[in-house]
Amino acid sequence: MSKKEKKLIRKKFRDDVFERDRYTCQICGLGESLPNGFYIDPSETFDAHHITDRSKIPNGGYVKENGITVCKDNAHLNSDGERIDSCHMRCEEFHISDGTKWEEGLHPNDLYEKIGSSHELACIKSKELK
Repeated sequence: MSKKEKKLIRKKFRDDVFERDRYTCQICGLGESLPNGFYIDPSETFDAHHITDRSKIPNGGYVKENGITVCKDNAHLNSDGERIDSCHMRCEEFHISDGTKWEEGLHPNDLYEKIGSSHELACIKSKELK
């Protein structure tokens, strides 16, 4: 596959995930609470997070059934007013720890549930990528 084809697949993945999720972080809700007419650049604000790591799913898992919109580079405050990582980094903890650590509600199974998908469905759709 050429670099150009890979770029197009990645772009389609991001676009499909962002559109399905209505350009809103599925963890904290950033995006849905913006005032009418207020614009944020999705590519600067959000990441299309691979729920199952790209290396562990057929054809890299570049299908919306394996992606979820999360905010990136935005530190948040928890209920105690302490800074916490961006939603993207909080979801990445599972991958970074090789599946040994995750925040409650952010296990891949929880993320699949949030978007109405599953690991099995993501694998099926990923196999269809050419």
